[in-house]
Amino acid sequence: MLARIHSAATIGLDARILDVEVDASHGLPRFTIVGLPDTTVREARERVRSALRNASLPFPGGAVTVNLAPADFRKSGAALDLAVAVGLLWTCGLRPADSRRRVFVGELGLGGELRATRGALCLALAAREAGFSEIVLPASCAAEASAVDGIRVVGVRHVREAVEHLLGVRARQPETTREAPPAGTSASDLSEIRGQAIARRAAEIAAAGGHHLLLAGPPGSGKTMLARRLPGILPALTREEAIEVTRIHSVAGTLPPGGGLVATPPFRAPHHGISAPALVGGGARPVPGEISLAHRGALFLDELAEFRRDALESIRQPLEERRVRVVRVGGACDFPCDVLLVAAMNPCPCGFLGDPRRPCTCGSAERLRYSRRISGPLLDRVDLRVAMPPVPWRDLSDAPPGESSAVIRERVAAARRVAAARRPGRPEFRNADLTADELSREAALDAPGKRLLEGAISRLNLSVRAIHRALRVARTIADLEQIGGICARHLSEALALRGQGLPSACPSDQVDSFAGRP
Repeated sequence: MLARIHSAATIGLDARILDVEVDASHGLPRFTIVGLPDTTVREARERVRSALRNASLPFPGGAVTVNLAPADFRKSGAALDLAVAVGLLWTCGLRPADSRRRVFVGELGLGGELRATRGALCLALAAREAGFSEIVLPASCAAEASAVDGIRVVGVRHVREAVEHLLGVRARQPETTREAPPAGTSASDLSEIRGQAIARRAAEIAAAGGHHLLLAGPPGSGKTMLARRLPGILPALTREEAIEVTRIHSVAGTLPPGGGLVATPPFRAPHHGISAPALVGGGARPVPGEISLAHRGALFLDELAEFRRDALESIRQPLEERRVRVVRVGGACDFPCDVLLVAAMNPCPCGFLGDPRRPCTCGSAERLRYSRRISGPLLDRVDLRVAMPPVPWRDLSDAPPGESSAVIRERVAAARRVAAARRPGRPEFRNADLTADELSREAALDAPGKRLLEGAISRLNLSVRAIHRALRVARTIADLEQIGGICARHLSEALALRGQGLPSACPSDQVDSFAGRP
């Protein structure tokens, strides 16, 4: 007897519908799986056999052959177990009570329980696009899959529940959408940071325009404290953005058990010993890296100069293109990585260069080698570079609390709405997305601003990329003030913020003096 059941498998962030064909015939008992399965899929023979036996469900005798079609790509993972089990039960005479087209996904335990499967949201999207009306999967994955409209999502905890649902004995109700709890973020508020007014201002500009930020200063100056509070001033994700982010985290297996849509911008802070494939994505079966897990959120690289050179160089192109393409023998996968890069570093190996309390013990050669750990092309992609000197105790103890994250987040959201209003149909647009042609129209300078830019180009030796990035930052500053045009003071602040910090494209005192600062 032949049964044809439908399942699905993930390929990167996409999914593909599979036909699981089960044939039971007379002959010597055997159980064969064909269709280019990997070791995990072949081991489904033992998992499915034990699960059905321990659930007191029938198992066909004789020769059993399972074909996974199409056979032109390798199937991996244990998500096909449930489809194989249903196909075996079909050959034993257990048929569904209705003619609804279904997709079955889930890993079986030896006792028949269903375990979580990665990529449930991607699988549900693929099932809907293929015209299926229902997807049956583990209950722990149903919340994220239910975010897909136009398809019934049925979560089951045991293979017996799946059988009862199919036979109509005890039909399961479809799952409803809910949000996942925030992961990787802190409830701390930006008002806890005393002093560091320039750094706080740079963080607000970075959040409003999607500009990359570098914080440089001695230990204890508040670099990490500020960076970890930056997600608190980012606007909440739209539904489309939440689905994008959830797909990535679902495939990577980083969603909390039973979690639904990710509604808050993600925050990732990998250790400086991370490898290049772990940072940008890769593996024999490509999975998203940290830069993709931070999509629509912030990627924090603490101790930037301690990261491996190849790891840092690997993110240069993704930062520009907002996408990572991982090519392997079996094919290529694209992972989005529209991130806000926030980096922190010490000014020298000992960390106390410029600290009035402790002298620097590094020689000039050590400082030069330390600054050269970060390439010029990578630094040129950082819009804002802020020096964070130590805050005197008097400022820490006597200064009143600064603005809260909620207040700043409102200004950031308002600035983003102004920028998005110039791009109808693109609510996710930020000024960091402006192209060179768009800058000439939307970041046009007044006469004093043009004179300021001409002088900056000659005195500060700015590259074309640096000029464009300074204009984008100036556009964001104007949007924060709800001003249509860009004035000289907007460009002056953008140049000053780009020139501060270590290492720098030019000495910060040149930028400060040119911008009219003391």
